[in-house]
Amino acid sequence: MAAWNACRVPWAPELFSAPALQRVRDKYRRERLRAVPFFDGLLSGEVDALVESFSGVPEVHHPVRGRIRGEGAFRYLVNDMTSWLAERKAEVENVNFLTTDGRGVEEVVLYLDGHGGRIGLPLALAADRDGDERVVELRLYFSSWALSGRHANRPPLLQPEPDVHAPDVVGEYQRALASGDVEAILAAFEPDGYMREPAGDIYVHQGTDELRDLYARFFSNGGGIPLEHCTVTDDGRACALEYNVVTWGRTALPPEAGLAVYVRGDSGKLAAARVYDDSDPPLSAHA
Repeated sequence: MAAWNACRVPWAPELFSAPALQRVRDKYRRERLRAVPFFDGLLSGEVDALVESFSGVPEVHHPVRGRIRGEGAFRYLVNDMTSWLAERKAEVENVNFLTTDGRGVEEVVLYLDGHGGRIGLPLALAADRDGDERVVELRLYFSSWALSGRHANRPPLLQPEPDVHAPDVVGEYQRALASGDVEAILAAFEPDGYMREPAGDIYVHQGTDELRDLYARFFSNGGGIPLEHCTVTDDGRACALEYNVVTWGRTALPPEAGLAVYVRGDSGKLAAARVYDDSDPPLSAHA
């Protein structure tokens, strides 16, 4: 796994108290830290710093709570999330961060107490930023499957943008996904590349044979999975795509928001594809 770069994640460091900021610096002493990571800020207890990190009125889109807008609603969300994380004895594993001038995308896995023991919940967030690196809007993505064993449809957060196109091998993967071409999908991956489904690490498919079986099953409903592309965030090493799922093979689905991160390997092909949505695929056996 690539080293995690903690620069330009959501919260503005100058707004935190010296002790809180020092705890973050100690934790990430090997990283170039220009801002405070999402969950470190959330668990700091310094809600004023989070509020003031927004360029205007706080706005967050949460998979369960929906659209949260306004300072009072945001403070309530922070209190609710921190209480939930404490009750579940949450531990945060940082997976990846990528950034462009106007947006950052952070990936983590939350390890939580569940009904049947500890679970791993993959979570991604996209933070739109202004020219002063203040947050304009936060969008969180995760699947409810690991928490409840059920899918929950999540309406679109963004409109499709016809001029948004994923580059190079990521674009090749998207065209193969849309057309249902298993061999073209395999050609986009490195031989030991993997795809992780939204439900978490127990749904990781690595290597050509496992990927072939996975995508053959995905395309067994009479076709591919064309996505409506909404944003692309690409730092050259990894590419994050925010999208809407509207069709799966021959079946039209209620439009649903999602995010996927594609990591390029040394060959330029995909070393990893990690997906964050809650689509319920119309297949005979699925997660």
